[in-house]
Amino acid sequence: MSYEQAKSLLEKYGQTQLLKYYDELNDSQKQSLLKQISEIDFGLLDLVKDGETASEKGVITPLDDAVSIQDIEKNKEKYTAIGVDAIKQGKVAALLLAGGMGTRLGSDKPKGMYNIGETKDVYIFEMLIRNLLDVVNQTGAWVPLYIMTSEKNNDDTVNFFKEKNYFGYDPDYVDFFVQEMAPAATFDGKIYLEEKDRVSTSPNGNGGWFISFVKAGLCEKAKAKGVEYINIFAVDNVCQRMADPCFVGAMIDGGYRSASKVVSKAEPEEKVGVLCLEDGKPSIVEYYELTEDMRYETRDNGELAYKYGVILNYLFTIEDLEKNLENNLVVHIVKKKIPYVDENGNAVKPESENGYKFETLVLDMIHMMDNCLAYEVVREKEFAPIKNKTGVDSVDTAKALLKQNGVEL
Repeated sequence: MSYEQAKSLLEKYGQTQLLKYYDELNDSQKQSLLKQISEIDFGLLDLVKDGETASEKGVITPLDDAVSIQDIEKNKEKYTAIGVDAIKQGKVAALLLAGGMGTRLGSDKPKGMYNIGETKDVYIFEMLIRNLLDVVNQTGAWVPLYIMTSEKNNDDTVNFFKEKNYFGYDPDYVDFFVQEMAPAATFDGKIYLEEKDRVSTSPNGNGGWFISFVKAGLCEKAKAKGVEYINIFAVDNVCQRMADPCFVGAMIDGGYRSASKVVSKAEPEEKVGVLCLEDGKPSIVEYYELTEDMRYETRDNGELAYKYGVILNYLFTIEDLEKNLENNLVVHIVKKKIPYVDENGNAVKPESENGYKFETLVLDMIHMMDNCLAYEVVREKEFAPIKNKTGVDSVDTAKALLKQNGVEL
């Protein structure tokens, strides 16, 4: 894109402030800025007119499609055999959402590079690879692994995996790709400059993984390998099991189009998203969206009606993901503190929220599916999220659970 083309485009959308410092830049910086401008989705700015208006929820009812820990134990042999067969045929892939930084842990590196070892080095990435290697050893087949990074952490992540020899995973089965970015704007809809030569952007939310996967050419690569199912999972749960043969087998055996690993809520007030039905289709409601009556509602057996909390470990079919690609995901706009360059060219780090970021959420992808199996796992064995350095869902609590499961740190 030339300067004239960029200027014309920005005039059309009232965003000429992005070229304010253009004349101060060197040739390389100018080309970089013009490329960034050419990639902006200006249609997102229309959402600012509506502010933070949340999309209306439909009629919420409890989910019936679930296999409990007891159900799984009874059918473990059957489910596992089906899953092992699918993995051996190359039908199952795993996809790691690893775009985050370790800022809340006091690190300026990718979150997955955080060292949770005590007597030796044990990294978050390493624990996840170990868990996936258990599947490789169980089935005798390598599971294709796709790792979604962000612009900010891609180079560090790729170099770290190379430096650590992929923690024993076969690099021929590992592909990295960068998540698509979305602009950050003022409350009036003006896109910020993060630096004089850089548009302020942020990853487009965890629901943006599939479109990013497609644009990177990896969806076609996966299909060419025979992949039919993709298990996506987050970087911060060091105990989780992905491409789990029993999980895969339960979904295939039941004829489901998607599945989610869940844990029983520790208490009615637990702050976790819950798998349910919305207008008869699978959905996830956040804890604050449940009414008081819904939180405490029980079934005939005394169990909570809304009992299954999601842990961001989902299994999808590529066929349905591609079919739903034509139906645009809901874009959520959220208030954030956005660093920017002011009218005098000074870098500013705001102390309060000063604009909007645009995000898509994987929970909206669930609602686009025809059905979703809730697959209950033992919380102490598969749910050790690392959100904070100390306290609840922290490095400390995750370490305790890892030790409880026999992992040496």
